[in-house]
Amino acid sequence: MYAQAATVMTTVRDLLRFAVSRFTDAGLSYGHGTDNAYDEAAYLVLATLKLPLDRLEPFLDAKLLPTEIQDVIDIIERRAEERIPAAYLTHEAWQGEFSFYVDERVIVPRSFIFELLGEPLAPWIEHPELVHRALDLCTGSGCLAIQMAHHYPDAQIDAVDISLDALEVASINVQRYGLEDRIQLVHTDLFQGLEEKYDLIISNPPYVDEESVDDLPAEYLHEPELALGSGRDGLDATREILRRAPEFLTEHGVLLVEIGHNRDVLEAAFPQLPFMWMETSGGDGFVFLLTHDDLVNNPI
Repeated sequence: MYAQAATVMTTVRDLLRFAVSRFTDAGLSYGHGTDNAYDEAAYLVLATLKLPLDRLEPFLDAKLLPTEIQDVIDIIERRAEERIPAAYLTHEAWQGEFSFYVDERVIVPRSFIFELLGEPLAPWIEHPELVHRALDLCTGSGCLAIQMAHHYPDAQIDAVDISLDALEVASINVQRYGLEDRIQLVHTDLFQGLEEKYDLIISNPPYVDEESVDDLPAEYLHEPELALGSGRDGLDATREILRRAPEFLTEHGVLLVEIGHNRDVLEAAFPQLPFMWMETSGGDGFVFLLTHDDLVNNPI
């Protein structure tokens, strides 16, 4: 199929059509930056051809060199046959206007937390300058720590992960953004060994429950298992964060944690905690906020 395709396709439009059909036929799963075959195809075609990702239309009828056509077909083949997430094929993931290097040492960035940094937290953090120290637990690629540095320009940030592989990727991204002086990468398990107090703690920890891990599509199995599952109900890491966060928050500190589809399970496990569920593009059931006082006044 692929050898035949290379001989008859000449334009970006041809490749785009072919990719959409191939992905649909392969029954791919999405969720690593796109949610459908067309957007996935458009991204991979444009990225492989080194074209602007937001300007498909001007290039649709551009005729391509044989080597360019082959490069795109090779990427399409790997995505369809090996079920590798697009971000691992291009070594690039986006959150808003920020791009990050990624590979299979880290999960593909997709946390809703980046939408909440800055202005959405104003009711709890009145001025960005009030964040002097911040902590990103389970930092992975470092994407959220880097965006915290952008929104809170006076903050020194500790970015923690249990995976040395993940911290190697985070180091690439921290250097790309020139933030070595503001983001300290720490190899540890959640709060273990930390001594500072923080005005803002965020975390996108592992939160997939045991049953769901077994049912994940093939695309997700390319990601580090350590970054996905968290015990029988998916809340092992979140429990530890809730238990220890009061020790590490300043008097006016804020905790922001993503927990996937576990809202009902979490609320049942901690009925005494006044979770504030934050509105995101995915809905209001994925990220919760608690203050220092919420945690201290309602101990678990």
